[in-house]
Amino acid sequence: MKIAILKKPYCIEIQEVKLKNNLESDEIRAKTVVSALKLGTDRGNYEGAEDVPGAPTYPRWVGDSNLAIVEEIGSNVQQFKVGDKVIAQLPHQSEWIASENSNICGVPDGIKNEDAVWATLYSLSGFCFTKGGFIPGENVAVVGLGILGLGAVALSPLYGANKTIAIGNSEIRNKMAESVGADHSVLSDDKNLEEKLNEFTENEGIDLVILTANPWDAYISSLKSVRTGGRIANVALSGRGEETTSFNPFPMEHFYSKGISIIAVSGGYPANPRMTSWKTRCLSILNLMKKNKLNPSVLNTHRMNYTKIPEAYDLMTKRDKQMLGVIFDWEI
Repeated sequence: MKIAILKKPYCIEIQEVKLKNNLESDEIRAKTVVSALKLGTDRGNYEGAEDVPGAPTYPRWVGDSNLAIVEEIGSNVQQFKVGDKVIAQLPHQSEWIASENSNICGVPDGIKNEDAVWATLYSLSGFCFTKGGFIPGENVAVVGLGILGLGAVALSPLYGANKTIAIGNSEIRNKMAESVGADHSVLSDDKNLEEKLNEFTENEGIDLVILTANPWDAYISSLKSVRTGGRIANVALSGRGEETTSFNPFPMEHFYSKGISIIAVSGGYPANPRMTSWKTRCLSILNLMKKNKLNPSVLNTHRMNYTKIPEAYDLMTKRDKQMLGVIFDWEI
């Protein structure tokens, strides 16, 4: 089995690792078709930013979006059969073995591989709405327009948002956001940011801001964007990879005076325990793809053979805004 291993910052290799021969009764063995590159988190790992809580240290695997075909099942497996197409929250690797009860979801017929491979990331985009307490009819702004943020933009009108506003640091990404569902877009450093958001929402303001970008500048843009009494659903790792800076992350004029809530998009959701299930959320995304309501493949900008993974990781450090959806082919 081949797997991409990040040995240390800026050093990634495709290594050969032997998988075990025999499956446990609840396990499946699958062969990878394509995997997807998550620019934000994976770039931070590659560049040596501090570890994500719970993530392995170097040397470590990379990637968490793996589309595969089931080739063998254990004696007690109920959810999958040989030949099924599945999406798994697993690394860039040619083959894998995992319990059927781990984060693996069957892919319905009729969904392109180029779309389905993004279901893991889009399920996180959707969870931002759940943890943020979204109510249909609210105005939503998304700060940070990578695949994760653009997924939130695309889902927002499907979930029933009144207005969806994209806030990015590049006109290229802002235009992408408008192409997938944003009613309006604005640059994050626009001096008239707050005035434009009021104009776009007919002075109602932004009820829910979804923050997907790590830089502190993006965090400040979120504070400025949300209305008095509104919420920020923060799925970013704010400050990751930036130099230590001395500033107040809860400024009086935005946090206290506006009485906003900042919510971490992680863990469960007590109001609806069913939504703590990764599989439930992933399947809902796949069903939207099946109905042709979500087409993340329109954001794919690069497709490479898995042997080019080191080149792709190096390329993303250039921060070219035209580089977005990157998928790797594993079938030879």
